[in-house]
Amino acid sequence: MKPWNLLPLILTASLAAAPAFAAKASKAAPAAEDPAMTVRPVTGLKALDMPYDAGEGILVRWDVMPHDEYAAVYVVELSSVSAAGPWVKAKEVRSDQGTVAELGFPFWARPKAGQRAVEVKPLDLFSNDSDAAKARVSKAEYFVRVRATNGRQVADSEVVTGRAESDWFSMPRLNNLIFTLVFCGIVLWFISHARKKDLFLRRIPGLDAVEDAIGRATEMGRPIYFLTGRLDIDSISTIAASLILGEIAKRIAQYDTQLKVPHTYAMTMAVCQEITKQAYSEAGRPDAYREDINFFITEDQFAYTAAVNGMMVREKPAACFYMGYYYAESLLLTEVGASVGAIQIAGSDSEHQLPFFFITCDYTLIGEELYAAGAYLSRNPVLVGTLRGQDVGKAFVMLSIFFGVAFATLGVLIGREGWVTTMLEIFKSY
Repeated sequence: MKPWNLLPLILTASLAAAPAFAAKASKAAPAAEDPAMTVRPVTGLKALDMPYDAGEGILVRWDVMPHDEYAAVYVVELSSVSAAGPWVKAKEVRSDQGTVAELGFPFWARPKAGQRAVEVKPLDLFSNDSDAAKARVSKAEYFVRVRATNGRQVADSEVVTGRAESDWFSMPRLNNLIFTLVFCGIVLWFISHARKKDLFLRRIPGLDAVEDAIGRATEMGRPIYFLTGRLDIDSISTIAASLILGEIAKRIAQYDTQLKVPHTYAMTMAVCQEITKQAYSEAGRPDAYREDINFFITEDQFAYTAAVNGMMVREKPAACFYMGYYYAESLLLTEVGASVGAIQIAGSDSEHQLPFFFITCDYTLIGEELYAAGAYLSRNPVLVGTLRGQDVGKAFVMLSIFFGVAFATLGVLIGREGWVTTMLEIFKSY
């Protein structure tokens, strides 16, 4: 028999043997899917009030599930109607997310670990911009569920309810409260100490020259000009300037020298009028006080500058004080004052104008020396104690920065990066 005549017999035998091979293959099928890979509904689901907030958030927590290591995804859904829905997607997190550390609380206010923790905000889902809608949404009770999925399977959890409520105390800000109380205690201690004996204050040459400037004006029979800057009384630099005005006015009242205080804001003028009047009374010369010591010119920057410069040229003051915050008019004013031969003492926290004061004035108070001038001139125990307390606070901040950098560097070198996080949390303003 020829070989090609056997081909039909071979094909028939192969087809007959196929079911047998298929049966063996079915017996050798892989085992059932790993139970850990099966997505199950989350357990331990709770919808709690988000701690330490203003009633805006709900904290959703559930247990760590066995299928988390297989890249499960959790979808937190909210309903404002009923446990049957409709549902609104609030947040989606992966199995490696939703930890307590992600909530952003410091270590002393962090919720207990061991469960997933996700914050959802109903205000972002169910309210518009009206205050009434926000109030209604913030007080409502919501239905919460968590849907777990791995891309192939989906499992819905039981439905729980939760409500967002406002809290009276924010525990994350406990560090700020402690620092504030400590700083206030230091200031009060220095105030009480200053009432018992004089505290040392660093010498400020510009303020030591105040007596010379007033004496020179008295001898020459010329007026003294005092300017409070370009900002209104709500500025800290203008407040400092008004305190300096009060102390200088006391000394001027004793010498019966003419004082002129031109203003660019009516409110500042009214405050300085009362300060000057009180200063003359404390100096024992209420009869020497005149209402026209303080006078208003204009709020326009360069119109004010031109008016003051004109008065300087005509009256040729013997001394000029420039205290407060200044802009481009600083050089225009001080150049004219220098041209008439006046002793000029400036003080400003405007770093852009300080170079012009350095060039044209005899003495310049730099930055915080302006704030310290009132305490330096008056020696008031409250002001001196506050000033010394501020110095201690600044020293504490500087030491904290130095040791913080040192510990952070050491923590990185020895593998303790947690030190860096802890120190940042202690000094963070939450």
